[in-house]
Amino acid sequence: MKSNFVVASDIGGTHITSAVVDITTWQILEETISRSHVNSRADAKSILSSWSSCIQQAADLCHDQVTSIGIAMPGPFDYENGISLMKNQDKYDALYNMNVSNGILERLSKEKEVRFINDAAAFLQGEIYAGNLQHKTGILGVTLGTGLGSAVWHQGEKAFDADLWNTPYKDSIFEEYLVTRWLTRRFKELSGHEEEGFKDILTKHRNSTAFDQLLTEYTQSLEDFLQYFSDTHGSRCFVLGGNITNAWELIRSYNEQAFDQYEIFTGKYAEHAAILGAASLFKG
Repeated sequence: MKSNFVVASDIGGTHITSAVVDITTWQILEETISRSHVNSRADAKSILSSWSSCIQQAADLCHDQVTSIGIAMPGPFDYENGISLMKNQDKYDALYNMNVSNGILERLSKEKEVRFINDAAAFLQGEIYAGNLQHKTGILGVTLGTGLGSAVWHQGEKAFDADLWNTPYKDSIFEEYLVTRWLTRRFKELSGHEEEGFKDILTKHRNSTAFDQLLTEYTQSLEDFLQYFSDTHGSRCFVLGGNITNAWELIRSYNEQAFDQYEIFTGKYAEHAAILGAASLFKG
């Protein structure tokens, strides 16, 4: 009988977070959450050992035996075959063309199965399964933060990375108009004030003319992106995540008519969404 428990991991450029998920209830077993710093510039042996140790630690904290491992991994990556294709991205260069599945399994104590999913797709899939949105025919995911993530999910299929961050837009690409660095840079141009992030701008300057101008420009770019994404992948249903969308109701108020043409959900599971999405690789 197959276990309902999956050890799922979210791998980033400097960290790995692992936890055991009950895929019948979509509950993360809080006592199993394990986090480790990872030196992504280290040699392959060190990286794989860091990942494997964190995965094993989470599995060991579960009261049941866990043999399924789901991993949310940044790209480029061959997700079907478990081979890293990251190169010249200032992270994980030592794993280039390496079979990561084999590298992890060699370091774990029991016979296990490893499956991979793109990290942006994992966020979307986690929100869909845990948020009970599987009845939708298609959903598009957008993450707004230090980078622009985009993913597509169709009913009965695995979500995939839409990879729209570098789509040409205005004099640059969409990502340059939708992430934190645009907000801080543009706010300094408008106001003369330099702030570290959007939260600081919002907290200190919400009632200023510069803030109004900033949000007016930002929401126009966001609406342009949603329109492009919707037209490209044939859905008007979105799940939005990332730190910037913590202020979604305020952002929405600057361009209500445009945003109301879509069905928009905001992510509920924050950093846990990718873990839930990685676990969902073993659902059904």
